[in-house]
Amino acid sequence: MTAELVRGQNHTLPQNRLEIRVSAGTPVVAGATLGDERGTVRGIEWIAHPGSPQLPGLEVSQQAAADHRLAVDLEALPAGAHRVTVLLALPVGAGGPVRFGAVPAPFVAVTGLDGTEIATFTLTDLDAESAVSALELYRRQDAWKVRAVGQGYAGGLAEMLADQGVTDPAALAGSIQEAVTRGLARSVAPPPPRTPEADRVRHATGSADHRPTAPPPAPEPPEPLADPATTGPAHTTQPHTAQPHTAPGPAAAGASAAGLSTGGPINYAHPRRQHAAPPSPPPAAPPAQPGQPAQPVAGDATGWSMDERLYNQIWGMFEDLARAVAAYRSAVDFAESRMDQELDRALSDPRNRIGGAGDRAREAARAKRDELASRAREALDRDLAQLAAEAAVVEPALPAAYAGWGNPVWHAHRIPMEIPMALRIGDLHLPERTDLRIPLLVRLPLERGMWVDSGRTASEAAALMDTDRLRRLAMETAVAHAARLLAVYPPGEFAVHVIDPAGSAAGPLAPLVESGVLAGPPAAGPGGVASVLAHLTRRVDLVQMAVRARAADSLPPDLDTGEQLLVVNDFPHGFDDRAVTQLRYLADEGPAVGVHLLMVADREEASAYGPVLDPLWRSLLRITPVADSHLADPWVGHAWTYEPLTIPPGSRVLEQVLSAVAAARRAAGR
Repeated sequence: MTAELVRGQNHTLPQNRLEIRVSAGTPVVAGATLGDERGTVRGIEWIAHPGSPQLPGLEVSQQAAADHRLAVDLEALPAGAHRVTVLLALPVGAGGPVRFGAVPAPFVAVTGLDGTEIATFTLTDLDAESAVSALELYRRQDAWKVRAVGQGYAGGLAEMLADQGVTDPAALAGSIQEAVTRGLARSVAPPPPRTPEADRVRHATGSADHRPTAPPPAPEPPEPLADPATTGPAHTTQPHTAQPHTAPGPAAAGASAAGLSTGGPINYAHPRRQHAAPPSPPPAAPPAQPGQPAQPVAGDATGWSMDERLYNQIWGMFEDLARAVAAYRSAVDFAESRMDQELDRALSDPRNRIGGAGDRAREAARAKRDELASRAREALDRDLAQLAAEAAVVEPALPAAYAGWGNPVWHAHRIPMEIPMALRIGDLHLPERTDLRIPLLVRLPLERGMWVDSGRTASEAAALMDTDRLRRLAMETAVAHAARLLAVYPPGEFAVHVIDPAGSAAGPLAPLVESGVLAGPPAAGPGGVASVLAHLTRRVDLVQMAVRARAADSLPPDLDTGEQLLVVNDFPHGFDDRAVTQLRYLADEGPAVGVHLLMVADREEASAYGPVLDPLWRSLLRITPVADSHLADPWVGHAWTYEPLTIPPGSRVLEQVLSAVAAARRAAGR
């Protein structure tokens, strides 16, 4: 049975030797790129295009044509290739259309060698785009799948290649178009434009009832999830902005606050750790019954270590959940839109206004809507059940850095000798299944600080909470994050400083103070604030100069070169103009040399001090002490609900962890 995909939906491939057929209604350029397990294109030798149409296991057309057949042998792909992305572009200077919105929607089908269709995808809702990533074949849990992408690029072939991570994309795009120009005279004449009833009969037995539409527009308020290379499966960049889609996955990569503020593209490629291909994952467990999906296995993603395999597996789960829900929402929207259209047509016919014809038309339209929505929900429930089974296996296997506070692994935790790949700072979920949680990981060392919003306007849940209670909860959240960072770094390689200008956070800070793990007593008053900021500013200046001069040996012997975290409570109270300037300097320059900020403040109160603080707030990853749907994924802008990590009631795990940190420091003589 053919799977008719919508944007974001995936489907398992039952065989390795395939054809990808393209029908565009006008001559187009067809190509493909290979990506490794992180989605990285390693060079031009991993790109098939009309000027270089053959790669191991992959062959594309040598000219622009209205119809294409791409041959793929997944077993014959180069070692390390885990992804095949099919690209379409309109030829330049051929006198034809310059945007996909002016031509019939391209149709793509993945078939077996005998022509049997496995999955199809119609690329609808394209407009000014002249190039598009149509679909991708990717390896997941030791099996290959196809995913409908449909990501268009108004900047054409060069922009699309740049998004694939290609070096000098403009030059390569020019050489491809030159090869196309030479062969354009041999192009196949375009067939007549397709109608809703025509041409699809050639490709599938399904009716027009199943034609997909684009996913719903991304919600405006959510903060985009940032680069998985910097934050993991869900990551944030700039707060409260609409998310440009460039494709994680994730994993959201190379994204930074600076990149956003300058309007530069965000690279959401899978997180990059090495250029060499890591070992293949261990084989998945055999299926419970013939024909059933393989049982999930913890750590079945690729990676050099179990930590990296689990990290990549969590990222894959996040990606699968985002796309499965996108497909469901798109299908439901399509069903509603189709019902409205059918009702309009029926009620515009005067014959249906007499007797019960109009009522029957309405009932038929609603029944069709309900049927389509029910089928979409069945597909979603099937995908969610598989992800829930995987989460049930993965969660107990997580190391302490990736685990929640309730995981028993924390009670047996020992301070490591090297830092882990990432740190969990919360969970993410979608309303379609709130009990299916995906860990939110940030990469280590930290590449940006965090802002814990203590204001009642931060979320609906915060608005219902007492102000003092909310501020205490925000500070407790910051203390817990500081403790997790201390616990996953080797002894003496991570120091925590605290600024509490009015001394209002004595209660939440007690675990850090009493355990003796702080670099010094919490700084209070203008003098204490100035002293801590001067100390950390000096450290940033000295390390920067040493790095630039390549003179690390010249650093003062009393300088702590380990990672530093500055926790600031109730900002900007107690900060004068000089202190604010120093803090912004630490936020901008500190992460590159190991100085990071953890701010606890009310965004609304801080805004009263003028726009000077906006760059500081926007440069940090905003989290909340209570659940809030303020994060958006990089593809379709789902509003993900962030759940902060909480310590189980009555648990002493925080005190135990901090005691272990203090004991490890004493043993190491730090």
